[in-house]
Amino acid sequence: MTKGYVYLVGAGPGDPKLITIKGSECIAKADVLVYDRLASRRLLTLARQDCELIYVGKSPDRHTLRQEEINQVLVDKGLEGKIVTRLKGGDPFVFGRGGEEAEALLKAGIQFEVVPGITSAIAVPAYAGIPVTHRDLTTSFAVITGHEDPTKNETTIHWDHLAQSHGTLVFLMGMQNLPIISQKLIENGKKPTTPVGIIQWGTRPEQRTLVGQLDTIATEVKSQGFTNPSIIIVGEVVTLREKLQWFEKKPLFGQRIVVTRARHQASELSQAIESLGGEAWEFPMIEIAPPTDNSYLLKALDNLTEFQWLIFTSVNGVEAFFAELKQQNRDVRDLVGLEIVAIGPATKVAIEQRGLRAAYVPEEFRAEKIVEGLSGRVSSGQRVLLARAEEAREILPVSLKAMGLDVWDVPVYKTVIGNANRVELKSLLQDKEIHSVTFTSSSTVRNFISLIEGDVSLLEGVSLYSIGPITSATAREFGLSIFKEAAQYTIGGLVDALLEGSE
Repeated sequence: MTKGYVYLVGAGPGDPKLITIKGSECIAKADVLVYDRLASRRLLTLARQDCELIYVGKSPDRHTLRQEEINQVLVDKGLEGKIVTRLKGGDPFVFGRGGEEAEALLKAGIQFEVVPGITSAIAVPAYAGIPVTHRDLTTSFAVITGHEDPTKNETTIHWDHLAQSHGTLVFLMGMQNLPIISQKLIENGKKPTTPVGIIQWGTRPEQRTLVGQLDTIATEVKSQGFTNPSIIIVGEVVTLREKLQWFEKKPLFGQRIVVTRARHQASELSQAIESLGGEAWEFPMIEIAPPTDNSYLLKALDNLTEFQWLIFTSVNGVEAFFAELKQQNRDVRDLVGLEIVAIGPATKVAIEQRGLRAAYVPEEFRAEKIVEGLSGRVSSGQRVLLARAEEAREILPVSLKAMGLDVWDVPVYKTVIGNANRVELKSLLQDKEIHSVTFTSSSTVRNFISLIEGDVSLLEGVSLYSIGPITSATAREFGLSIFKEAAQYTIGGLVDALLEGSE
């Protein structure tokens, strides 16, 4: 039997973007992904669809599997010839018990590789605005377990050395023992007024920070309800937080926001959200597919010289139209003499990327405004090619025909329900982990409602954002209340609405 290969991968402290490139590659090629509670669930989306996911989450007071059992899972899957990625919060060799897992694999004759991760001991304080070293304050730091092996007869922590050191002290997994940690440090000479920082769920939207001093911090932690997972950082560097904190000052900090756009288009909105401190969860509600009947588009392409106007109502329409034009061995030269209309700036940019110019873009980006804007530009009897979605509203072709135009309403694509993870979405909503949902079209609303099986009660307490009035109207049809509607019906306008809603 061929033995497998095991990667012991550090997932970083919580923010999924802090995983290393090599770590993400190991997730992508794994047959089996073994992960714990401190690894971001968003990292699971990097795994193949056929990857076996095994949760082995542990917390100081509750274990899904004991460490010995986790070791055995890695060995068993390795002996089955599988590529196994063991995804561990932080770094596998910094209080991650990765050394024990490596020893078990070595004993079983299974090859392994360690992929270091960004340890929470450094990253979490950094996200709270606390550098573990600073030239003016300290030139060293120590990382200490706050949760020693309970079976040991005596402590191996040299409290006298730690207390007398001028370096920064970082305790991991120590919330349960915080009173003892404070007591030991004071008993061994640390000043009771020494600054202490407690950072819970560091680098995540739930991050919160408490600053106090050594002799009273345990009482303050209890009154403020701080629990694991938290970092304890002791030293003068804690005083720098007041001026260096940055993460919690971002305008969308603390917001976990659902992005419902098609996967190939989601990145623009997701990146904007995350640059502003939010956490974007992509649940694509739609995917773009060829039209049910392509013959209308092919006929239109064969008669391009007969049209005077070409109207695009979305970027998707532009992309689908030109993809088919290329497929038919044609190019932009076949559009000579056509006046092109774009519904909005994003569609205009997509047209310009093909080396063309839009003759008209309405100031308000919806179909009704196209009709208004063309009223003084078109002549009765002119032929219009309307290249748009199969399921688009009828108001545009009907209104154009009423102006005396010969309208060819040609579907160039259709939207189908996306591959969003229903179980994951409902779980996040049920656990009240989602703060906002963004809708970028009527289709995203309809498919979202379908995905949650019509249970709009899951959206209680969730702020809903819409890209424009048509999308908002569809939401209201399903009994949803839109918290903010974009003033400009673009992704940029939607981001502005999110910022307004967070004020």
